[in-house]
Amino acid sequence: MSEASKKTLAVLCGGGPAPGMNGVISALTIAARRADWGVLGVYDGFSRLARGEKEKAAVPLEIGAVSRIHRDGGSVLRTARFNPTKSEEDLRRVVDTLVALGVTHLATIGGDDTAYSASRVAAFAREKLGITLNVVHVPKTIDNDLPLPEGVPTFGFETARSVGTELVANLMEDARTTGRWYLVVAMGRTAGHLTLGMAKSSGATVALIPEEFRDKPVRLKLVVDILVGSIIKRLAAGKGHGVALVAEGLLDRLNLEDLSSCDSVERDEHGHVRYAEIQFGDILRSEVGKALRELGIKMTLVSKEIGYEVRCAPPVAFDVEYTRNLGYAAFEFLENGGSGAMITLRDNQVAPLPFEEMLDAATGKTQVRLVKVDSIQYRIARQYMIRIEKRDLEARHRLEQMAMAARLTPDAFLERFSYITDAVY
Repeated sequence: MSEASKKTLAVLCGGGPAPGMNGVISALTIAARRADWGVLGVYDGFSRLARGEKEKAAVPLEIGAVSRIHRDGGSVLRTARFNPTKSEEDLRRVVDTLVALGVTHLATIGGDDTAYSASRVAAFAREKLGITLNVVHVPKTIDNDLPLPEGVPTFGFETARSVGTELVANLMEDARTTGRWYLVVAMGRTAGHLTLGMAKSSGATVALIPEEFRDKPVRLKLVVDILVGSIIKRLAAGKGHGVALVAEGLLDRLNLEDLSSCDSVERDEHGHVRYAEIQFGDILRSEVGKALRELGIKMTLVSKEIGYEVRCAPPVAFDVEYTRNLGYAAFEFLENGGSGAMITLRDNQVAPLPFEEMLDAATGKTQVRLVKVDSIQYRIARQYMIRIEKRDLEARHRLEQMAMAARLTPDAFLERFSYITDAVY
């Protein structure tokens, strides 16, 4: 193949880490090099490209360097949340740098923001500069919130759930041994898939996810009362310990004025709340503790966060195989002339999803896949949770037991807690 006709694939990772990124990088590289394509690994997402750092932005990738990285956590190319769509200048520099590097095809590995950025880069190259840059996106996120076919997870989710489940199970044993409650905030920017998956797999006492709340914004008092209600219901059953999982995405639905302990709310490059700057677990521990003390209930509460521990874990076998399949499928899509799509697998076949079908008509950004609260998965998970339900309040003996545990009369207990059963699905 002549230099003039040689095809070169650039591979980059955007957003936060997820187990299996190296598997995609490896599979893309092996497939492309065997087809005699050049392959460049781009460091730090779109950030170096947008700064025009041609010499520092990328490194050639060869089969020997990537053939055994598929079982490693993290990303050999690192990752960054830089958003090139915020200005036309950034988009232009990204495209110009790729062209200067001789790139003809681009494969991005990331979540919804990276998918959107990839679609805008391709569109800018075509519409503004008249350049054909074939682009494919491989969906990655431990949040599992990209618009893939029903029942198809994003890569990294299964590993994150597995590792997170072990952590929660350990906390449950500690809670039982020491007689305390853990309030665990689990990573998940918008959707509650990871929180629900960890809770269901570990048998956690209760889980709260954003999708189950009927109203927006959600008042902090409602979240606190649901947790307090679970603690009381457990006490009524003679158990003074438990683990509650709360999805961090609930922060995005809370009335932020209720978070009085926060001086300010910072946002990232894509306009999302920087959850790491808000100590949600500490806020919950403080407010739940205050509510329990007002009822005369003594309880040791400990706040924990689970998220960063699972993002760079070595992928489980599912994600190893899945990412290698996705990487090869992504290259074959490009090799066959495809562009402008996210690679998914459905019924054991490659099912590219065009970028335009991923976008939300109202926002113009990538659609978010939420937990379906009417699904059998959610309904079963809910059955295993210890939460105050309407049936508890309608059964006189249960109501009296809970009221006694809360040091209230049955009527006072109803007045205090009955509203929480109507505020959620």
